Amino acid sequence: MKERTIASIDVGTTKVCTTIADVNGSGALQVVGVGIVPSVGLHKGLVVNISEARESIRESVKKAEQACNYKIDSAYIGVTGRHVASSNNRGVVAITRNDRIVRPDDLRRVLASAQSIKVPNDRKLLHVIPRSYGVDGQAGVENPVGLSAFRLDVETHVITAAETSLRNLVKCVRSIGIDTEDLVLEPLASSEAVLTPDEKQVGVILADIGGGTTDVAVFKDGSIWHTSILPVAGYQLTRDISIGLGLPFDVAEEMKKRYGSVIPVYEKKTESKAISQDGHGASYQDLCDIIRARVEEIMKLILLELPTSEYETLVPAGLVFTGGSSNLAGMATMGRDLLQLPVRVGTPASLPGISDSLCDPAYATSVGLVLWGARNSGRQIWRSRRFGTALRRLALRITDVFARK
Repeated sequence: MKERTIASIDVGTTKVCTTIADVNGSGALQVVGVGIVPSVGLHKGLVVNISEARESIRESVKKAEQACNYKIDSAYIGVTGRHVASSNNRGVVAITRNDRIVRPDDLRRVLASAQSIKVPNDRKLLHVIPRSYGVDGQAGVENPVGLSAFRLDVETHVITAAETSLRNLVKCVRSIGIDTEDLVLEPLASSEAVLTPDEKQVGVILADIGGGTTDVAVFKDGSIWHTSILPVAGYQLTRDISIGLGLPFDVAEEMKKRYGSVIPVYEKKTESKAISQDGHGASYQDLCDIIRARVEEIMKLILLELPTSEYETLVPAGLVFTGGSSNLAGMATMGRDLLQLPVRVGTPASLPGISDSLCDPAYATSVGLVLWGARNSGRQIWRSRRFGTALRRLALRITDVFARK
């Protein structure tokens, strides 16, 4: 018997993917609807044209709803962009009850303490994630509930984002009658889909190379340690190919997907191999040289984003690539050779239901968002204020009709 339904919308630079999943009483997910459409009105994770972005989201939601004959009224939304910033912060509270036993209320108090940081007026808290707890100076406590203590500490990872960017994204979604269940930083969502608990415990870098941004997250000791967003990704790869080979952008994109590799085998018989797409020709070697140069730059930028240069000891589990651009042939091999780290490409595990189309690194965020929603339901920081009845939804539909005229 169905317990609840979770929907997610991954609003990316190149595509919008809506995923609808049922969650049973034991927390198991079954994907029932997927809607994937090209994205317009966004650039490097930011809304640059609200009307175009709204239509892309509307079409994606419509396809997902038609696939399962559901009607969704709220969704988890992915967030990325260079405006995202992160820091680590501590919170401390005293346990003043006579029995000195730490209770769930104390966890809420100490997290509220860690959340009491000075946030500029133009920024909003996106996540406050507990990394570890401490009791009376003893650090590294995973779950302090039930322990005796006079003082409770928490180490948190705090993520903020530009308020205007968040509001523009929420506005696009709400204008088609859908509430924002929660806003989730995209690399955190992707990590749910492609990283193992062992990797997070030992230390690992996740690099989600999408269309407009490369989202970086570092995990250590089982929790998030660092996050950052690079404004360089698949779009820049295609632009370099377009300029370097004198090709239209769409043709360059198709050539990248069809022939692109970062470690081509240069044999005598293929050294001057010609490739073609939609009547345009190019050299296979030139194509791969351009791709390799840009991907090498992205890999080096990922390491430069880390707050320490001793990355070998920080992340023994290495680097996991995901996102659409990680489908380029040879990514893992080149990463191992260049960075001298273990490197693999992360693909979302297949979920029950009509989810075969999502078993691709390009949909790591989409799958991760529904997994995040199933695991973190009720823990939201950002949640749109609902006057959530049929009357509210009717008002949004009426507004939508006039907006389209």
